Amino acid sequence: MPVLASHRKPRTKVRTTTPAVGLTTAALASVTLLSTQSATAAPAEPKPAIEEVQKKVDALYRQAGTATQEYNRAKAASASQQTKVDTLLSDVAKRAEKINEARRALGSYAAAQYRNGGIAPAATFFLAENPQGYFDQSRLMDRATERQQKAVDEVRAQQASAAKKRAEAVKSLETLTETQATLASSKKDVQTKLTEARGLLSRLTAEEKARLAELERKKEAEAKEKAAKLAARQAAEAKERAEAEEKAREEASKESGDGSGTGSGTGTDPGSGTGSGTDSGYAAKAEKVLAFARAQIGKPYVWGASGPSSYDCSGLTQAAWREAGVTLPRTTWDQVEVGTRVATSDLKPGDLVFFYDDISHVGIYKGDGMMIHAPKPGANVREESIYYMPIYGSVRPA
Repeated sequence: MPVLASHRKPRTKVRTTTPAVGLTTAALASVTLLSTQSATAAPAEPKPAIEEVQKKVDALYRQAGTATQEYNRAKAASASQQTKVDTLLSDVAKRAEKINEARRALGSYAAAQYRNGGIAPAATFFLAENPQGYFDQSRLMDRATERQQKAVDEVRAQQASAAKKRAEAVKSLETLTETQATLASSKKDVQTKLTEARGLLSRLTAEEKARLAELERKKEAEAKEKAAKLAARQAAEAKERAEAEEKAREEASKESGDGSGTGSGTGTDPGSGTGSGTDSGYAAKAEKVLAFARAQIGKPYVWGASGPSSYDCSGLTQAAWREAGVTLPRTTWDQVEVGTRVATSDLKPGDLVFFYDDISHVGIYKGDGMMIHAPKPGANVREESIYYMPIYGSVRPA
């Protein structure tokens, strides 16, 4: 039987654009949303002016300088405490040996008593060949007992002394541990400040770096101008003093010629000689200090360094004055307490000039308003105006 043909029409595939329309709608919605977000988002922070960057970097270097002094103080204290601990531990070891010696002596007495058997005095009397022999032996035993008691007392005394020294050693070790923790904290603080400062500088463009260099040159020029004014003022004052001294000598000479001022003249000369001797003595030391400092010019600043290849500010001043036979403490905070305070207008070569309210920097005055100092990380030992930084005060170390 023939197969009947189907009267059904074949299904036709109908394309739909709904998904595409949906995707396009979603994309448009995303673009609209992004556009809305961009329009409503807060604007990016404006880049700080180069003057602000300079102030920020200077502040960070100053903070690093303060942390460096904390580090120097902790390092010096740690070294001192370590020496004390080593001395105490050595003392404890020696006392332990003395205790052992006392114990050995005590042991020998105990052994002797054991060998004698601890015989009662009455039995010893009857067993003795004669009464005199008993009394002689009794006296020997008494002396032996005294020596034994002395040995016991010695052991006790050594034990008490050793216990005291051990307690001191333990306390010193605790202090050393605390000091070393401060040392590590100060070191980390310095590194953090310097890293932040370097980060700020590294983000500057070439143009901004040039602007920053120009600001530094302007600051240096202003500081040098102030130094020149101080030098001129000091020169004028020195000239006035010289003229006054010359006039005083002439008057003294006239009085001496009249025969009426012999006593006065004799008294004047020693007084003048004493002052001159003091000045010349300090000048001789200052000359050695400055000769050393000049020889270090060009060597890099390294925080915590005290020579011979690199220095921080107080490391340089300490090393320079050591050349003149004067021992200065390690930190700026301690160095400012040494010697005699002097006004800026009365500065002499060799004097120490300190800076900032926290006394975190120091330089060596060389005359004419200038100093030699180790400035900051990234810079070398150099000559600079004392007015480059705000002055705290000055001292004459010797």
